[in-house]
Amino acid sequence: MGRMEKHRIMMVSDFFYPNFGGVENHIYYLSQCLLKLGHKVVVVTHAYGNRSGVRYMTGGLKVYYVPWRPFIMQNTFPTIFGLLPIMRTILIRERITIVHGHQAFSTLCHEALMHARTMGYKVVFTDHSLYGFADAGSIHMNKVLQFTLADVSQAICVSHTSKENTVLRSGLPPQKVFVIPNAVDTSMFKPAVERPSRSEIVIVVISRLVYRKGTDLLVEVIPEVCRLHPNVRFIIGGDGPKRVRLEEMREKHSLQDRVEMLGAVPHAQVRPVLVSGHIFLNSSLTEAFCIAILEAASCGLLTVSTRVGGVPEVLPDDMIVLAEPDPSDMVHAVQKAISILPSIDPQVMHNRMKELYNWQDVAKRTEVVYDHALKCSNQNTLERLSRYLSCGPWAGKVFCFVMMVGFLLWQLLELWQPADDIEEVPDVSFSHNCDEEMLQKNQLSEGE
Repeated sequence: MGRMEKHRIMMVSDFFYPNFGGVENHIYYLSQCLLKLGHKVVVVTHAYGNRSGVRYMTGGLKVYYVPWRPFIMQNTFPTIFGLLPIMRTILIRERITIVHGHQAFSTLCHEALMHARTMGYKVVFTDHSLYGFADAGSIHMNKVLQFTLADVSQAICVSHTSKENTVLRSGLPPQKVFVIPNAVDTSMFKPAVERPSRSEIVIVVISRLVYRKGTDLLVEVIPEVCRLHPNVRFIIGGDGPKRVRLEEMREKHSLQDRVEMLGAVPHAQVRPVLVSGHIFLNSSLTEAFCIAILEAASCGLLTVSTRVGGVPEVLPDDMIVLAEPDPSDMVHAVQKAISILPSIDPQVMHNRMKELYNWQDVAKRTEVVYDHALKCSNQNTLERLSRYLSCGPWAGKVFCFVMMVGFLLWQLLELWQPADDIEEVPDVSFSHNCDEEMLQKNQLSEGE
């Protein structure tokens, strides 16, 4: 490949397997492809149940499940300095050169990036979500993000809309932010061998049933679509606090035989649900980049989605019908999708997705970001303090205090346990192929 230097990367996030979601899949697939490219990758996350300590996954991916328990929404309790000793040990043992944090929600990510910068490591941050500017939760999160990104080497966003949102929230210079979209494992999400009959049109919804995902929109859209099209049936996969609203809607309009509620769907069972339908419906009110749309398109489904966030960037215009997050406009979009359904060839759509999105391309583009991060100049303590001070008249002083305390604790750890006394882990090479390993993994999950 002509690359002289291989990176030693530590991925950090509260969100990783055995929990399932977009961030978890992103970290796993990106790590696997970086391993294939010859880089060293370890993942650091919190303990899940009795899963604690060091585990190995496919291709020799090493995962540190640190003994921190989730506090709320799979996030660990913010200790600020509690992670410093174990993070320092892992960084030295694995001879890490780049720390890559994922997701602004993750307290583990924020603490790891802060401590890594204190110890002089280059850090990269990937933002997977969009946030507002008005409510109390968003204001608090934006200030925390401003603190973390004030000293970050490079940042990655999954769409141009997400980049704009992150730059506005954090004050990060735009030239430091790269746009690298998510991808889909097309070997796992393939169209059905036999196309579903069009005598009955099946619309699939797979989503967390929460306000942000537009469940309230579905409550108004589904009865109207069923009234206009007697041959339409809905399959809804997912769970959440808004599920009761969908069940009440189904009872009120006597749609028990036309709206099937599956509950939570394991990721290994998502494809069988998708290939049973013709149209995928996404009603999100905010979305940086919707991986579910990629999975549906890879299975050959025509997508109907709200025109929000980074969704318009995901698919070409002939593969998606966009609508405003308004019930009447959503109904009109579904009707338009039904009318153009005969012209959709699932296999052609799948082949296009293979060309548009693949994890190997994401990994190679991420390599470029790592190269840029390593070229960033090292800043001394005074330069770092000046950057934190610019975060606000009061917040800036608090951030400086936190940084100085972290620096002093790091120096105490250096005296108590010098880096030379920490044993380095020998590298173990695994012969593996990224595409073949993923295909075998998916075939096993489908056979269970």
